[in-house]
Amino acid sequence: MIILIDGQSGAGKTTLAATLSQITGFPVVHLDDIYPGWTGLAAASDMVVRDVLHPTHPGYVSWDWENDRPGQWVSLRGGNMIVEGTGAITEASKSAALALGQLITLRITGPENVRKKRALARDPYYAPFWEMWAEQEERHFAAGVEVDYEIVLDSGGAAGRPVVSKIA
Repeated sequence: MIILIDGQSGAGKTTLAATLSQITGFPVVHLDDIYPGWTGLAAASDMVVRDVLHPTHPGYVSWDWENDRPGQWVSLRGGNMIVEGTGAITEASKSAALALGQLITLRITGPENVRKKRALARDPYYAPFWEMWAEQEERHFAAGVEVDYEIVLDSGGAAGRPVVSKIA
């Protein structure tokens, strides 16, 4: 089974993936390890299809964020996995995942102010790239790819932490 988790920056994709991994035992592939730099959202989506979900030799070229260049090839064992990150769900990735077996798709959305606060708390170096990344997200989500589950966050949690308010 392949679980694809997509959503805007700071929405909670990584947290959800970690929780699902604990429950299922599935390994998690983080697109943060794959994006080829701050302009690489679309390229990472292509890499999910071409490399991560490859039927016989799954893996990916990691990204060396410190040196802003491609890193090492990371081999995956294939089979069950969770792929999380903005750009994980495209029509092509859904087709590639379905060719391998069962597929579940989830998208997480939420208010920008909540997401931005979470994202910058996690990585303060992200601040100068927020707008550029948001533009790439907008182009990605404009494709209107349907998902199995849409998760909407709000800011009603303790200490301003988002909580799931709806799963459609």
